[in-house]
Amino acid sequence: MTQIQHDPPRPHAPGPRDRLGARNLVRFATDQLAWLRELADRYGDVVELRMFGKPWFLVVHPTDIEDVMVKHARVMGRDAYTIVLQRALGLGLLTSDGDLWKRQRKLMSSAFVPKRIQGYADAMVRVTSAGLGAWRDGEVVTLHQEMSRVTMEVAADVLFGAGVSRRDTETVRDAMEIINEFFANSPEAIARVPEWFPTPRNRRMTRAVRQIDELIFRIIAERRRGPARDDFLGVLLSAQDDDGATMSDRQLRDEAVTLFLAGHETTALLLAHTLFLLSKHPDVERRLHAEIAGVLGGRAPVAADVKALPYLERVLKESMRLYPPAWTTGREANEDVVIGGTRVPRGAQILLSQWVVHRDPRWFPNPEGFDPDRWSDERAAGLPKFAYFPFGGGPRVCIGNHFAMMEATMMLSLIVRDWRVELLPGQTLVLKPSVTLRQRGPGLRVRLVERARHELGPRRSPALS
Repeated sequence: MTQIQHDPPRPHAPGPRDRLGARNLVRFATDQLAWLRELADRYGDVVELRMFGKPWFLVVHPTDIEDVMVKHARVMGRDAYTIVLQRALGLGLLTSDGDLWKRQRKLMSSAFVPKRIQGYADAMVRVTSAGLGAWRDGEVVTLHQEMSRVTMEVAADVLFGAGVSRRDTETVRDAMEIINEFFANSPEAIARVPEWFPTPRNRRMTRAVRQIDELIFRIIAERRRGPARDDFLGVLLSAQDDDGATMSDRQLRDEAVTLFLAGHETTALLLAHTLFLLSKHPDVERRLHAEIAGVLGGRAPVAADVKALPYLERVLKESMRLYPPAWTTGREANEDVVIGGTRVPRGAQILLSQWVVHRDPRWFPNPEGFDPDRWSDERAAGLPKFAYFPFGGGPRVCIGNHFAMMEATMMLSLIVRDWRVELLPGQTLVLKPSVTLRQRGPGLRVRLVERARHELGPRRSPALS
């Protein structure tokens, strides 16, 4: 019998020479997006480098990414940056590991079954309609701030119901801005400066986390005293593990903060980037509006409309390809493992960058172009599975991925049904990676254009105004 001979793994992968990693750290801190793409273009599918005196690996081939996320998932833990995130998020699904993560994932899953996700659609539409009611024809707004406002109101209503006032929502929004600014490569976050060290940014961060804690612990206490309710928080309060134990107040807090960040911020960015792209591509915008008008007319969307809006889904997928809200994902090897023919030692940090992979011309011809039709069944059929992974993959795939797509579909259909956004002249999209892929500074300024005042076509129902 002929035996297949396997080449021994390489002891090292190609990469920049920097023994201590000081130069690499500077590049990572100043221009991650350009630097990661430069590394992949120059060194290939597995790149080895050093930062903080330790080995790091950038992995960009879909097959190797699948190995990290699926095949070797058992020996992959959370990356080192998780420790920094825990300061704000605690030990929620995004930051926990091991047995705690398994328990929490199981407890949380009951809130994300398809029937419940569809049940959240009515609240998404109701709150979005109310939020858009503040818009005025011709008004100039900051796109990301406006999307953040509306998605925060949706997240607060779906997660906490009537337990959150507008003032509470503003408190969380302001605190989240401080938290995002802290994580956007501040010296304190990069160097893991102890939280007790009294820098101005550290003090702001501590105050922001305290404000969120006070709000969420207050809501949890009120809900524990009141009657059981069949909403999102109610599901989490009643969820039990195999031993009959429920989540502690601290566990509920950590999951709630994680959902606020993941469920509000990522959707706000997806919508802001999508509306930016539509403003730059009026042909796509017209086609999308025609589909929405044909399905909805003047009525509000319902959960069943999702399957009737295939072009809207393509638009969202293409927006997430170009501007993935989660722009990179990390893992730490808990054992020696071979990835892409290279030995990755225990303790090494592994970077899997959606930003890099989603713009790889091997998988996406004209990678910088905005082409929703690349997601037609025919054109997407031959795409490697992990050439596109906006929600991660494997056992740790984002638990809220279907929730996020439902929310984005409901909100975008309401916006495009009644409004266009016009990008003010002289602006370009400048990105500032943090935990998510944000727009630098306050963001892009756009003019709101109400279709009913400027175009012929289905008019919205006064009841939804």
